[in-house]
Formats: sequence, C-alpha cells, structure tokens
Amino acid sequence: MAAAHSTHLLRVLSTTFGIAVVVGGTIGQGIMRTPGLVAQGAPQATVIVSLWIVGGVIVLVDAMCSVELAASIRLSGGPYVFARRAFGPFVGLAVGLTDWLGNTAAIAYIGVVFAEYMHRLGIAGGVPTGLLAAMLPLATGIIHVFGTRVGGASQEIGSAVKALVYTVLILALLLVPRGAPVVSSGHAAAFTVVGVIASIRAVVGAYGGWNSAVYFTEELKDPRRAIVRATFSGIFAIMTVYVLMNLALLRALTPREMAGSNLVAADAASRVFQSAPVLADRLVTLVSLISVATLANVMVMQFPRVLYAIARDAKVPALSVVAPNGAPRAALLVTVCLAALLATVGIYDLLLSFSLSLVTAMSVCINAAAIAMRIKEPGLDRPYSMLLFPAPAMFAMTVNMMLLGAFVYEDPRTSVLAFLLLGIVTFVTFFAAGGLRSAGFAGKV
Repeated sequence: MAAAHSTHLLRVLSTTFGIAVVVGGTIGQGIMRTPGLVAQGAPQATVIVSLWIVGGVIVLVDAMCSVELAASIRLSGGPYVFARRAFGPFVGLAVGLTDWLGNTAAIAYIGVVFAEYMHRLGIAGGVPTGLLAAMLPLATGIIHVFGTRVGGASQEIGSAVKALVYTVLILALLLVPRGAPVVSSGHAAAFTVVGVIASIRAVVGAYGGWNSAVYFTEELKDPRRAIVRATFSGIFAIMTVYVLMNLALLRALTPREMAGSNLVAADAASRVFQSAPVLADRLVTLVSLISVATLANVMVMQFPRVLYAIARDAKVPALSVVAPNGAPRAALLVTVCLAALLATVGIYDLLLSFSLSLVTAMSVCINAAAIAMRIKEPGLDRPYSMLLFPAPAMFAMTVNMMLLGAFVYEDPRTSVLAFLLLGIVTFVTFFAAGGLRSAGFAGKV
C-alpha cells in the first residue's frame, strides 16, 4: 500500500473541503485592519460598502483564469503547475519558488501575530514571542502529518469555527445598542480618485487566498466540478462576510472614526461595549486569534504541495514521496521548519517585502497562462470555460499589472532586487535539478 502511493497524492477531499480552504485561507486579519485603510481613501459609507462588493467582483473575474486551468490540468501545486504547462519548466519553477518562499514567510509572520494575540489574552506570557510564534507552524504541521483526511477535516472544522466567531462579532456590532462616540486618531481624507484606487487595492488584498482550493485539485474527488463550485462558492461566502462586517462597523462608527484605524473592529467593539472595555478587547482579540490560527492551518497544508509538485517534476527522491495517508511529509517538514525558523529569527520581514511584487507578477503570469493554454492546447478538456473569453483574463491581467506597477513604483529598489534574486535562485535550482527533468508530471493531465 505504501508503494502504491509513494509519489501520488490521495483523491479523498470533498467540495466542502474546497470551500473550507477558500474561506479559511482568505478571511483573516485583512478584514480586521483593512476597513480603516478603505475609509481613509473613500470616506463615505455607501462607497465603502460598494468597494468591498467591487473587490469581490474583481476577484470573481480573476478566479475564472485559475479555475479554468485547475479544472483542465487537474494536478495539485497551484500556479506552479499552470505556469509550467503554459510557459515551460523554467517559468514554472520561478512561479513555484515565488509562491512557496513568499508564503512560507507569510506563515512565519502569522505565527508572530498569533503569539502577540496569545500574550494579549494573558496566555503563555512567560514564553518569548519568537518561540511561541515558531510553535504555530510546528503544531499545525503535526496535524497534517496524520494525512489528507485528518488535515481536510481540520480545515472544515476550523472554517466552521471561524464562521461562528465572525457571526457572533457581526451580530454583536449590529444588535447591541450604540454607545457614545469613540475618539479616533484617524482622519477622513478628501474623496479623490487616487484615494478610491488605493482603497480598491487594499480591498483586493484582503481577498487574497481565494485561490486556495486550486492547490488541491489532484486530491479532490471530483476535480472537474469541485474546483469550480468550491472556488466560486467560497468567494461568494467571503464577500458576504466582508460586506456584513463593514455594515456592522459602519453602524458602530462613522467613516471618519474608521479612517486610518489599525484595528477598526476593536474601535467598534469599544463603542458597542463601552461599559465593558475588557470584554470588547478580549472579543476582538479572540476573533483575531482564531482567524490567524485557522489561516496558518490552511497554509501549512497548502504550500508543502507546491514544494512537493516541484520535487516530483525534478524527481527529488525524498521531497516527492507521499506517505500512505496522503501526506507529503518531507515537503511538509521542510516547509514548517523553515517557517518556524523565520518566525524565530525574523528573516520573514525581508522575504515578505521582497515577495510583494513577485506574488503580484505571479498573478499576471496565471492570467497570461489561461490565454496561452487556449492557444497552445485548444483541444484540452475544459470542464469549465470562462465566459466571454478572453475578456475576463484580459481584465484580470490589467488589474494585476496595475497593482504590480503600483508596488514597483512605491519601492523600486526592493522590487528590482526581488526579481534579480528570484532569477538567480531559479537559474541555480533549475540547472541543479537537471532542467526539472522536462518530462515531469506537470506536462501531463
């Protein structure tokens, strides 16, 4: 039995799991902090709510590219697999390394945030932040050592708990009588086109993670349909939470009070529970703690699949091995240990700043891959084909290119260094892996 699954993942995951990882991999600290940035750029309640809806629509259009590719190629590994199939092993490797390194660093960052919230709740106060931060990827990694079914169940449970705590927070903000005004250090900026653009960028960033299900395509029981249902249903669920959360925040606070706040939910809870400020703080902190913990759990299951997919194509013996229970244990071990190390020593800050432009460039590459695959392989079985092709892909590519341009403009030095270092690492890895053994798995459905 072990030999039968030595290099193949198990097809045991359901559509429910797919929806859970989309929701669990997206809803996190973004919705707790981003509303302040949005209100600062667009200080009108109706505009604020509209922008969260527009952001969701943009993501839905962008998702058409990844869903079409995932439903057609049906291999786990996410953007790496799509880029490799469309543009060859070198570009695929560059995309895969960007995805894996950037998000391993993000797991480390999430660990630090988790440790800070634990301390804020008075838990493990004697444990240093770095050590406590390292425990999160290691602890979630242990869950996934037990296999795909156990990991999948943990995602479904985690997303259900997250949905429950956000429902409680939203209902509390909507139903509890509003107290006296809360003093805010923020200020509402003038309504400008530049401000709206900045707000849209922040909103789209808060939707990051919507593509989580495509990393597990090979493991879904019915990938032809499940990937479509999971991704689009998950995005609609996220839009609902985000819009309701903003309506709840706007009931408790004015746009001026929201503008510039680093944690709008805390300000809103302070308004609603003004007679019990400790309760308000603990409620928001608990919601935030659960959000980051479940987000880390998704990412620790998700991104070892990228390393595994690269190793499988490169025929790296250890990293391409899958345990009988479906866990790519070596890839999982490398990912969680690197994340724990980065959380401890703080190198993740550098990696995250370097990865911002790279991850956006990766999105542009996937939009282009959807177009390229229509030209390169017109006869490919496509259970899902985007409507009005190529308009959605061109629209998504334009939006992502604008975001990329904005990131490069804001920090050209870091962006240039990021692309330079990525090129060097990709070249070294590519040739060390023998051109990723060009006849590897990603070349076949």
